[in-house]
Amino acid sequence: MTQSVSQPAWNPSESAQLIFANLSHMGLMSVTGEQGRSFIHGQVTTDISSLESNQWRWGAHCDPKGKMLASFRTFSVADALFMMMPKDTLAADLPQLAKYAVFSKADLVDVSADWTILGVAGEQAQEWVNNYFGEITQELTEIPSGVLLKDGERFIIIIENAPSEPLLSSINTPIQDSSAWQALEIQAGLPNLGASHQGQFVPQMCNVQAIDGISFKKGCYMGQETIARMKYRGGNKRALYILSGTSSQTLALDSRLELAIEDGFKKVGTIIELVQSGDQVLLSAVLPNDTENSAELRVADDEASSLTIQPLPYSLEDEA
Repeated sequence: MTQSVSQPAWNPSESAQLIFANLSHMGLMSVTGEQGRSFIHGQVTTDISSLESNQWRWGAHCDPKGKMLASFRTFSVADALFMMMPKDTLAADLPQLAKYAVFSKADLVDVSADWTILGVAGEQAQEWVNNYFGEITQELTEIPSGVLLKDGERFIIIIENAPSEPLLSSINTPIQDSSAWQALEIQAGLPNLGASHQGQFVPQMCNVQAIDGISFKKGCYMGQETIARMKYRGGNKRALYILSGTSSQTLALDSRLELAIEDGFKKVGTIIELVQSGDQVLLSAVLPNDTENSAELRVADDEASSLTIQPLPYSLEDEA
């Protein structure tokens, strides 16, 4: 994307009527070949075989022990299957998939450099999309040189670089950096797993089942035994939470959190995604799933910090 990017003061309590965000932090893997779709179907939690041309789905790729190597959105463009995930995760996950792809007629390629990814959100997002592309009602709509994903009231435009220039030139509102979109992803309780957390969590620990990212009816796939056992026999002790608050520290994914207990604080949880502006912080984190919504949390080594749990926009009741 050649257009300049604005870096506004981020505040989770503010909402703009129309937001455009440069999703340059996200990457795209293309899967092609005679057995491309069937190969991926046998590797991931998503039921690829039933994915229609006007649909997209969340999913996870796991190791043999059922621990996530990647979480992603997946969809088709013509004969290619695409998997969209953070670029650092893609770089680490592609070699893992490629190890098994050599036994199938499947070609896996990182095509991130060939595409522009733009997020559109806000109260006027649907109106703007309809005005530019025509009425959009389906989860996935093919557009010239790309596709448009509808994610509730938000949209993701995925378009080849050269044809994206007229689109970008038509936008009069400053295009924000990726943190604006990441804030919305966090508030939606979505599990954008970074490469630094590969191999740490079974998908249910990041609420992947709650966003229809796991099919419990499809055939075998990598890590299925562990994932199915967590659903039908229980045993999962963690879940993804949304936290907001303040900290004077500059946070990173390896920053530690602390939970208030009767005689002090104890270290707990792992940050999955975060955005920060000044001392304002919004993040998603995997915590013990018995953590009360009224729990008091803070950033480790920052006694003045304060984090409160925000409600999830979906239910975890189906998790058994």
